[in-house]
Amino acid sequence: MRIKKLSVIFFLAVCFLFGCDHDGYADTLWSKLQSGEHFVLIRHALAPGYSDPGNFDVEDCNTQRNLSDEGRQQAKNIGRLFHSNKIDTAILYSSQWCRCLETSRLLNLGKVAELPALNSFFEDPDRGLIQTKALLKWVRSAPLKKPTVLVSHQVNIEALTEVSADSGEIIFVRRLVDGSLSVIGSIQTLD
Repeated sequence: MRIKKLSVIFFLAVCFLFGCDHDGYADTLWSKLQSGEHFVLIRHALAPGYSDPGNFDVEDCNTQRNLSDEGRQQAKNIGRLFHSNKIDTAILYSSQWCRCLETSRLLNLGKVAELPALNSFFEDPDRGLIQTKALLKWVRSAPLKKPTVLVSHQVNIEALTEVSADSGEIIFVRRLVDGSLSVIGSIQTLD
């Protein structure tokens, strides 16, 4: 179930040996996302704090950690990054947590669908394995014919990819023929 990082290491080694500019690397990632069999995971934009309050209610944003003004601007900037790379619409799925839903909507890439397998299990780590298996099963059967964006939480992204994503980080993932996943790169979006 763990993601193979070999392709990222190989790409970086080739870049080191033969020279790659950062823009070429990013161009490659964006073109892969448009080619099918790829998707991106995005950790929600900046939402200061740690964990959620004890009175957390998934239906009530007032009981949750939410995006700051900087986080809202970051989410809009991420959306502009997609648009500047010729991705004006995408298939969007989000955790049901308000900070993920708001991040998804501010990307301005289309309608957002809730996907419970993307919900945080930080407060209930016993759910981690079951939820990660459910997400992997979903990814294995997803069409991925159009750019597909999944907005989730650090703990979920790390369980699926072994990448500890920063706020707003975009993780590019390839689905291999055997159903396994390979991280092909990432883009930081915090200044």
